[in-house]
Amino acid sequence: MNASSGWIRTVSPDLEKPSLQDNTADVDRLVKVLRRELECLEVRVDLPLLKIVPARLREWEYRVSAVVAKEGPGWRLVDVFPREDDSGVWGVAVDIGTSTVVVRIVDLENRTSVGESGFVNPQTAYGEDILTRIHFASNEDGLDTLRKVLVERLNKEIARLAQAHAVPLKRLVGASLAGNTTMTHLFLGLNPFWICREPYIPAVNRLDLLTASQVGLGIHEAAPVLVFPNVGSYFGGDLIAGILASGLDRREGVSILVDVGTNAEVVLGNQDWLMACAGAAGPALEGGVARMGMMAGPGVIDHVGLEAGTGELEIHTIGEGPPVGICGSGLIDLVSRLFLTGRIDMRGKFIPEACGERLVDEDGIPTFTVVPEDASGTGEALTLSQPDVDALMRSKAAMYTILTTITGMVGLSWQDLDRFFVAGTFGSYIDPQSAVTLGMIPDLPLDTYESLGNTSLEGATEGLLDGEALPRIEDIRDRITYIELNVNQEFMNLFSAAKFIPHTDRALFPSVADWEAAVPAPAP
Repeated sequence: MNASSGWIRTVSPDLEKPSLQDNTADVDRLVKVLRRELECLEVRVDLPLLKIVPARLREWEYRVSAVVAKEGPGWRLVDVFPREDDSGVWGVAVDIGTSTVVVRIVDLENRTSVGESGFVNPQTAYGEDILTRIHFASNEDGLDTLRKVLVERLNKEIARLAQAHAVPLKRLVGASLAGNTTMTHLFLGLNPFWICREPYIPAVNRLDLLTASQVGLGIHEAAPVLVFPNVGSYFGGDLIAGILASGLDRREGVSILVDVGTNAEVVLGNQDWLMACAGAAGPALEGGVARMGMMAGPGVIDHVGLEAGTGELEIHTIGEGPPVGICGSGLIDLVSRLFLTGRIDMRGKFIPEACGERLVDEDGIPTFTVVPEDASGTGEALTLSQPDVDALMRSKAAMYTILTTITGMVGLSWQDLDRFFVAGTFGSYIDPQSAVTLGMIPDLPLDTYESLGNTSLEGATEGLLDGEALPRIEDIRDRITYIELNVNQEFMNLFSAAKFIPHTDRALFPSVADWEAAVPAPAP
């Protein structure tokens, strides 16, 4: 019987013991029954298993469960276990982020997630950004160093997480990994040199299934490893995983998926067509440009509201602790609230009269005190400077221009969109009303927007569990039309018009006027 319907599954075949009347070889006997159970013509058994399967069949009196993995039209035997052993079979889904790596252990039989954890990508010690790491990889032993520190740290986390959930490493019989094109190259030890050099060509986009031993993962050595394919240098497997997780490729209506990380990556389409592009709109939206900007974590400001009746700022932090910094969603909230309360004008410039004593001059730079030092978790005041706001204005303008460009290229209006998915850590916390207020995303009914969280990890998980994941991933990859956003005059004109709050054309954002009217001006 089959214990699951995934592309990695457990089969418990009814094997007859050999006899003088039936002298079929041990492995042939197993393969014959597996072919019947799986309704296929080919079941491949690699040499390492050929050496041990006969002894195991005899030891367990031919009562075994076989773990198999789909490969093309046939299957491959991963291992055999005693049928009475109820340890289960498990998989590992991994989001290989530039900044953070997240690991999830999945029960392949029950199709459930049992635990996950994340850690800072150790490659950041050799370069905070992708470009720096690509340059480092060009040094002698640089590429091997980047691969080793990531794989070793990943294996340590897998082992820790498996132990915490009583999962034997030998029972981790599959893995699925999604990351951007450069992260995929560095994980596999592939030279990323040409990714950032014209004409921007990766070493490979589409990969066959690998094994854990080939990539150095500390799980079952024969476990199949799915590495999500890329579309090109700037559209990686993490976005294909995002499409898989969102179901955008199966929706009848036209939807858009935005994933904000190092870049802002956008996919537009439905079950019939998919278009994609990427642009530099990410760092400020991640909170990486503001002086108090931080990645989301305990004590980081993720939301800023307004007190009813007073217009004073209400600060909320992740974990409810004293504030230590601000992430992208908090920054968007903050600047939108400063605009709605009249402390910032449509150009994104502070209005001294409205800011009062909270606006100070630091070496000639207007700086707004968000959290005074006595309320801060760092012992220092958390402040927002004019350059911080200017950086956000450029990023939000880039985001809106990217969205306008890709929809315009296919002749769609905002009203043609069925759903607007926002992905990434940024998407987990963003308040669509704040983003609309700034003019970062279009003024659509707020229920059009849906935050999906870490779609790279969710897609990697679905890639492990969905029996049709492998052909579906290939279909998604092949259907994507990638658009290069050349910085031409039309693009720059759209960008310039979007560098105001919410936009130079206020008619594009009718809701913002209503929201402004509903907010009382605070006392300076």
